[in-house]
Amino acid sequence: MLADRYGLPISTDSTTARDAYVAGVDCVLSAAHGAEGHLSHALMAQPDLAVAHAALARAHFLMANVGEARASIARAREHAAKATPREQAHVDILCTAMEGKPVEALVATRAHLASHPRDAMVAAPATGVFGLIGFSGRRDREPEQVEFLETLRRHLHDDWWYQSVLAFALEEVGRLDEAFELIERSLATNGRNAHGAHIKAHVLYEMGEDHAALDYLDSWLPTYPREGLMHCHISWHVAMFALTLGQTERAWRVYETAVRPGGAWGPALNVATDAPAFLWRAELAGQGRRENEWRDIRDYALKSFPKAGVAFIDVHRVLACVAANDADGVATIAADLKQRVESGRSVTGDVVPRLATGLDAYGRGDWKGAIATLEPVLVETVRIGGSRAQRDLIENTLLAAYIKDGRPATARFLVENRVDRRPSTPVAGLV
Repeated sequence: MLADRYGLPISTDSTTARDAYVAGVDCVLSAAHGAEGHLSHALMAQPDLAVAHAALARAHFLMANVGEARASIARAREHAAKATPREQAHVDILCTAMEGKPVEALVATRAHLASHPRDAMVAAPATGVFGLIGFSGRRDREPEQVEFLETLRRHLHDDWWYQSVLAFALEEVGRLDEAFELIERSLATNGRNAHGAHIKAHVLYEMGEDHAALDYLDSWLPTYPREGLMHCHISWHVAMFALTLGQTERAWRVYETAVRPGGAWGPALNVATDAPAFLWRAELAGQGRRENEWRDIRDYALKSFPKAGVAFIDVHRVLACVAANDADGVATIAADLKQRVESGRSVTGDVVPRLATGLDAYGRGDWKGAIATLEPVLVETVRIGGSRAQRDLIENTLLAAYIKDGRPATARFLVENRVDRRPSTPVAGLV
């Protein structure tokens, strides 16, 4: 029986299967294009390798290839019966997470890692701002993410994947110097780690280093395939840094070719959130409204996600309807959100309906109404998931409402009294 890159035995004596599996797992962990090819090659060498089926399911799942993911999940579960107990648990946890059981998956993940702390593929779905913890809806999910990863430090401290995800967690709680040192170490080992490049951009954003961030992404992104999982979202960061630095023509060019529906190549989750986030922030920065773009993203978001259920996406669905002047769409989403709260199915409580109300008020030019709603819910936005950089959309909207309501001093006070972060704030009228 051979072992994977983390020293964990896998049920194969085929070096071809093992090597292809390791390459495929590294692609999944780094968001490198080609995971499906490597893992398919592993399964050609050994068709009953359950962990490879599970990894292939994860690769399909991340790219939102639902049918292929389900088929691989079924094969992983089928072949796991002949695998070792560690592999059986590994497969079950990955599949449970993809089957829409996040609470059960996270409990099983913690228990499994207590015995197998170097099982990175099991740990991975619980990491990041879109993971089992990131989308848990809990107020303290950011320090919880740090705690989760710190328990693995002595086992994985020298691993590039671990260093990158820990850097992201530390950045999100304001430990920027530690985060920067870790992400530099990670990228020194694996400079083509797309998650790592993305995380470095976040750390530099939080430090207020917009020029350095854009220079870095300009040197990194050109060799990353458009088909890569992170291409759309990293391009969004490029567009946002360009917008902040006054490179408006470039910002729009990147949006049109790599972020908007029809231009981006990536999972619907990224397109349906990054596109409206850019358009809204562009308006906050003083750009005119592009009504056709808003109608396109409204149609795309509602088609891709016709029902409420993921708070982070729901906020952006509302945003698209508000900006597209689709009052019926806003009302439909609001009713759906209210029903989820009343039935106890909303892990974020009433945060999303309150944000929807505030964004709708802003869209209608009701600055006082927007302030009255967004001001008290601002501290709760952590519950919707996503990063600080992404959730700044809500803070920036509140800042713009203050300015439009004739309260620029209040806006400046909010910016000047941030704790442990110094991001730029491209809001028109905020000096």
